[in-house]
Amino acid sequence: MMKTFCGRTNPTSGALDWVESEEDYHQEIARSCYADMLHDHDRNEKYYQGIRAAVARLKARDERVVVLDIGTGTGLLSMMAITAGADFSYAVEVFKPMAEAAQCIIQKNGFSDKIKIINKHSTDVTVGPDGDMQEKANLLITELFDTELIGEGALPSYEHAHQNLVQEGCEAVPHRATVYAQLVESELLWSWAQLQSMEVEGARLVPPPAIGHCAGAHSVCDIQLSQVPPACFTPLSPLCTMFSVDFSKPVSSASQSHSSKFVAQSGGRAQVVLSWWDLDMDPSGTIVCTMAPSWMYPQPTMAPWRDHWMQSVYFLPVESQVAPGDELSLTVCHDDYSLWYSLQSLSQKEVQSESPPSRPCCTCQAHLVWTRPRFGELNDRRRTESYVSALRNVLSEDSVCLSVSDGSLLPVFARMLGAKKVFSLENSRMSKKVIEQVLEANSMTGGVELLEIRPEQLSSQDVGEEQISILMGEPFFSSSLLPWHSLSFWYRRTAVAGLLRPSVTILPCSASLHMVAVEFQDLWRIRAPCGTCEGFDVTPMDEMVQRSLDFRESREAEPHPLWEYPCRALTQSAAVMTFDFTRCVPQQPISSQGSLPFIRNGRCHGVALWMEMHLTDDITVSAGLTRPITEQGDCEWTRHRKQGVYFFRSPWESSGDGRTAVSYSFTFEPSLGDIKMDFSQCTSVSD
Repeated sequence: MMKTFCGRTNPTSGALDWVESEEDYHQEIARSCYADMLHDHDRNEKYYQGIRAAVARLKARDERVVVLDIGTGTGLLSMMAITAGADFSYAVEVFKPMAEAAQCIIQKNGFSDKIKIINKHSTDVTVGPDGDMQEKANLLITELFDTELIGEGALPSYEHAHQNLVQEGCEAVPHRATVYAQLVESELLWSWAQLQSMEVEGARLVPPPAIGHCAGAHSVCDIQLSQVPPACFTPLSPLCTMFSVDFSKPVSSASQSHSSKFVAQSGGRAQVVLSWWDLDMDPSGTIVCTMAPSWMYPQPTMAPWRDHWMQSVYFLPVESQVAPGDELSLTVCHDDYSLWYSLQSLSQKEVQSESPPSRPCCTCQAHLVWTRPRFGELNDRRRTESYVSALRNVLSEDSVCLSVSDGSLLPVFARMLGAKKVFSLENSRMSKKVIEQVLEANSMTGGVELLEIRPEQLSSQDVGEEQISILMGEPFFSSSLLPWHSLSFWYRRTAVAGLLRPSVTILPCSASLHMVAVEFQDLWRIRAPCGTCEGFDVTPMDEMVQRSLDFRESREAEPHPLWEYPCRALTQSAAVMTFDFTRCVPQQPISSQGSLPFIRNGRCHGVALWMEMHLTDDITVSAGLTRPITEQGDCEWTRHRKQGVYFFRSPWESSGDGRTAVSYSFTFEPSLGDIKMDFSQCTSVSD
């Protein structure tokens, strides 16, 4: 067992701490996407079909089949190749824990004499009598792709392989990749890219010009696009074929651009590009593995589910108006690791220079401070109305407010509502600058004082000897991962207790932790045991690796944006812990126990957990469910925050008659700022 250092959010301080972990590398494997890939039967089947066809073509030419498998993972694709008749495979895996696991797997399945694991990056592999490979390969098999296709360095790896590791005219599986894109207008998606104007008590809060003119962050927004209904966007273009890469021929990692001309099929605001890709596993394109979202299928329910490859959303640098019939050109550019898009009318394109658009870069800093879900949260009108209503209820003309959230607009709202003075603690200089821009754009620089200081360092001199009458927070903290990390607000409230008036108003006044037992439609696959792959007679998981994937022994929840992962509630939802922010953080642990009867039949994969903030006695903001669970158990989750998911080691069967229940135990440890939890299946108390 080796010790490792892991980054963990410290809720008591809001900082990221590096802690020594006693867990061995099995945990590293468990938290990767290997289980998801091994459960992707469509992917496995298409790869196996392509490999068998490629081996057959080489054998038909009387060639000895030598495989180079880059990014072998568990060794599955190499084992497929040997089973299909290949003579030998060099399986390259740079991630040491996975390379060691792959060695055990191929040994267990009897392939040790025909597969060599090479624990290196493929660009460091050598060929020759004393090299890692004795000879160059004539069959190149790879799984180097991410949601953006090239984000894991596929192009440099292919370029090096063709120059150094494979024969000229080799076969490749996959043979070809093709990238597709569609231009759309979408109020929902665009809200993730730009801060929008909003109404506050009859006054308009406008975004700073610098944010509106900024091209935004260059990184891809990868999501389960199948969960964005077609009603949420308007297609302005047909589906465009942007470019293809033939992996059987030399590949260049140099920056390139490709354009697709089209006639606008409808009018609207050109804002967003939806993109995905296909893999042709054979030269004829008869074996295709597509990443298209489910609504592109004639029968959406037949679309394969996968989480290791999703779809991409790209935001144009600026939105532009498009009329039906406009002749346009959509351009995609890429370097060796990322893609970006731009739009031109054909008349504009003729007079513009031939140099491709440069990669978008944030110049306003807001896109570095706020994530895309955070932009969506700030633009959520209903949520804004809740905070404004709560502030209106507690503010008076002599109110002195202190905000302890990260990059929050609450100080701006408080000033607009007439607070005498507003102080705001900002976690970074960059965050402070962004809020300063908002204040300047709305001519409010004199009423809000931004302090780049930690709560425990705040003194009465910093707030002008004023006593704080309203302490507020959303609460949002950029370092938070799990829902209860928002309890950092409680610790900050405690740190500044000496500066608060005896009659201080705390907003939110309390919070509650909620849970519901659920059956996931697909998310369960990422933590499900992996046995024999369907349609292929090898076991990709041996006992060691299976233990890796069964990481739930650690009794920890993990964060997931559940709006992307449909689930069905098998119990009622319930508040299982409450936290009173009007008091300081207690020194002793807080515990809660109980049970929730199963009221619907199904397979219970685990528990969903979220926080609800009670701004006042009658105004609550949920970071989980956005509406009551339906009679069928359907859940609707906020798109702005991740929820906690605690997976059970194996699914529990529920008959839905209330005879069995989920028994829970929660303990909040004030010294750690964390919540320990345990669940078990029991006979319902009501039985």
